[in-house]
Amino acid sequence: MTAEWVMYGIKNCDTIKKARRYLEAAGIDYRFHDYRSNGVTDVLLQGFIDQLGWQDLLNTRGTTWRKLPQEARDTVNDAASAKQVMLAQPSMIKRPLLCAPDGSMLLGFSETSYHAFIQEKS
Repeated sequence: MTAEWVMYGIKNCDTIKKARRYLEAAGIDYRFHDYRSNGVTDVLLQGFIDQLGWQDLLNTRGTTWRKLPQEARDTVNDAASAKQVMLAQPSMIKRPLLCAPDGSMLLGFSETSYHAFIQEKS
């Protein structure tokens, strides 16, 4: 369980930029964890998978996934194989992932979902 708001993602992602602007405009004090500069550990990723499920967490619509050879994509068929791919290529983790102080998580960004999530968790 975290004791603060934490946003996970990649700083140069356009959706991350929108989500960060939203949090700042809403006056939410948060910490940003960049997968590229701060890394992602097996334990951290397993916590995400346990709460959100690997299917929702794995970004199969992004460029990194599409650049994988078809044979590699075909081997991703369970939590363990998905976790290995996401650990090797953190840009395949859907983003943003917002973690509330109580440990609950919201994946993706829309102003409506952020507003409701923040109201419920604050």
